[in-house]
Amino acid sequence: MKIAVISDIHGNMEALDAVMTDIERNKCEKLFVLGDYAMAGPEPREAVNFFMQKEKDENVFMIQGNTDAMITSFSFDLYDSLKEKAPVMAEALKDDEKNLGMQQKQFLSNLPIQKEVTLEGVSFLLVHGSPRRNNEDILPTTPLNEVEKMLENVDSQVILCGHTHIPCGFQTKSKKTVVNAGSIGRPFTPEPKSCYLIITVKDGKCVFEHQFVEYDNKKASEKLKKRNIWGADRLAETLLNPQKRHF
Repeated sequence: MKIAVISDIHGNMEALDAVMTDIERNKCEKLFVLGDYAMAGPEPREAVNFFMQKEKDENVFMIQGNTDAMITSFSFDLYDSLKEKAPVMAEALKDDEKNLGMQQKQFLSNLPIQKEVTLEGVSFLLVHGSPRRNNEDILPTTPLNEVEKMLENVDSQVILCGHTHIPCGFQTKSKKTVVNAGSIGRPFTPEPKSCYLIITVKDGKCVFEHQFVEYDNKKASEKLKKRNIWGADRLAETLLNPQKRHF
């Protein structure tokens, strides 16, 4: 069995379409989606609508990301707090909350924060950031002992995450596997290609392979630049030349 794992779409339909085509080419039978569907991207409503159509597909397993939770629990206190740290992201949050309809926000709100799935004898835990928090980073530079602490009280064999937009993986002393799937819509790798994960499961064992997919990031950048958000030009530039995640 092949499982595709995607995360951090951020309203980037050009990237999503390219990745879904690649997933089909690789004959993946199941799809895990680890959240952050809309915020600060070129086409947030279209991206959410795409996944709403997958809601009843028994081969698709979806969870909520931290920015999805921010959109659905929007308040001006949250906006003001975010604006102090990341003013561009705060403006994107306010605009996305305004432009997503009630159905889209209800869909995001109803998604589980985490999800346990067992396939072919392997137990998977789907999280966005870490098992402890949906906004906790698991990066290539995260010390293994810190990763171990995040997994306390986790029984699943494989923990799948996103959030950082940087793919990586760990094998822990407790024989658990942790893999960050990277990002579809806002990659922060040296080359700004979409990244997702393929897991091949056979006889209770897994093989993990990150896939890097070229997409029309210039077109996506132009769409994002045209959004009526203060700082949209900076968000658009990040799709071409990855910079820091939050500004």
